[in-house]
Amino acid sequence: MTSLFDTSQLGDLRLPNRVVMAPMTRARATPEGLATPAMAAYYAQRATAGLIVSEAVQPSRIGQANPGTPGLHTDEQVASWRPVTAAVHTNGGRIFAQIMHGGRVSHPDTTGLQPVAPSAIPFSGAVYTPSGSLPVPMPRALDTSEVPEHARSYALAARRALDAGFDGVELHGANGYLISQFLSSNANLRTDRYGGSVANRIRFVVEAVTATVEAVGGARTGVRLSPGATFYGVQESDTPQLYAALLAELARLPLAYVHLVATTDEELLLGLRRAWPGLLIMNPAVPMGAKQVGRGEAEHWLGLGADLISFGRSFLANPDLVERLRTGLPIAPMNEAHYYEGGDQGYLTYPAFQHTA
Repeated sequence: MTSLFDTSQLGDLRLPNRVVMAPMTRARATPEGLATPAMAAYYAQRATAGLIVSEAVQPSRIGQANPGTPGLHTDEQVASWRPVTAAVHTNGGRIFAQIMHGGRVSHPDTTGLQPVAPSAIPFSGAVYTPSGSLPVPMPRALDTSEVPEHARSYALAARRALDAGFDGVELHGANGYLISQFLSSNANLRTDRYGGSVANRIRFVVEAVTATVEAVGGARTGVRLSPGATFYGVQESDTPQLYAALLAELARLPLAYVHLVATTDEELLLGLRRAWPGLLIMNPAVPMGAKQVGRGEAEHWLGLGADLISFGRSFLANPDLVERLRTGLPIAPMNEAHYYEGGDQGYLTYPAFQHTA
């Protein structure tokens, strides 16, 4: 059986193990969306992962979801990321940038702009802003002529990511953000070629991924998906058909990987594993759930055919997670109070395991 600590080939990269650090928002960037020295230290501490996927990075000002998140749409942002990627590489790691357009998950207090979405339908709840948690605003439905521009924004950010020293990019197609909104059957009520049928609802993500592959190459492009997830109010009435059709289209492209989140039942996920002919990263944990994934869940999914396993929360409090998994050391719990509060506490202050005599 494949081991979590076997090497693996990912595009042009040789990974020393099959442990992936999953993308996680930490809200430590500057108000201008610049990466910081603390972020360089944070990622460098975790460079023993076979692959790091960065926190979500907005491809445009209007694509920003939350305050404190970094961007890749200005020259200054690109320059700020170079010390981060250099620190990871100096410590022997590999890092992809996750590119995320928030769509309707945004607020004018954060961006100065009205959020855009497939349809003018807000979700129920609140969003984080520089002023605190505020009611969700009404998004503006994109005109048909505007949609390709937002699909191309992922490709433009991908070019900037490589210029910043990233080894590749992952398009965030999960968890209720813009790509997920287009896939949805309740957030996307369009009647043009981007809405209605399954073939139309997958069109946006296929165009975004295709543009990114053309910009930086398939070996440097991955995509993350959360089948059946209901984050930020999205629903999918036809999840099996939707993702089977999407993977069939993506299989025409030479992608580095598809990254699935365990947001639906195992039977459906196994069907998607069989439908996807390429490399699969599996995240066994539900985003924003309570459970930290360990070696048992990882080995379970490796046995079911996943190629790499991504760990999110377990990496927060365990910068040496790979070694803890390898040697059976306990996985330290994280402190949720420090997730998004800024500063180094709960960010750079988690130690490697301390052996005692």
